[in-house]
Amino acid sequence: MDFSQFLPWAYFLVQNFGYPGIFLTNLIGSATVLLPLPVASLVFVFGAILNPWLLGISAALGATLGEIIGYGIGRGGGTLLEKKYERFFSKGKKWFEKGRGFLVIVFFAATPLPDDVVGILGGIFHYNFKKFILASLIGKMIMNLALALGGFYGLNWILNIFKISF
Repeated sequence: MDFSQFLPWAYFLVQNFGYPGIFLTNLIGSATVLLPLPVASLVFVFGAILNPWLLGISAALGATLGEIIGYGIGRGGGTLLEKKYERFFSKGKKWFEKGRGFLVIVFFAATPLPDDVVGILGGIFHYNFKKFILASLIGKMIMNLALALGGFYGLNWILNIFKISF
């Protein structure tokens, strides 16, 4: 399957399996490092169909687990980069450890910004794994609940204006 077929496949998966389907599509979408997949659109659309709270939580859990891939890449392959760019990474690591890393991870996870990069840096800097997961979960929860609730209220509002029902 190439990436152009991902969205129809993911739509089919969520349509047929509901919350486990959105969990799986978000896990895959977050595990693709530096290659964005349009999973946010699914959360928005299915927010109008499924329970938006359960949908947002399922999507956030899947996306958080997918972020482990980026962290693992940084943890495992970061040693090569760390030696080459030692001065840059030592400054970044100090900045990250001063408590700013947690907020940066939450911010990037809660927005469409490329949080894969932050996950890789977290791995390179040997940032505490439990803190990384917690920060990612908080950010992914904010984003996915906002998307699901936006779909629930926004799409249902539009459907009511045009008197369309599912």
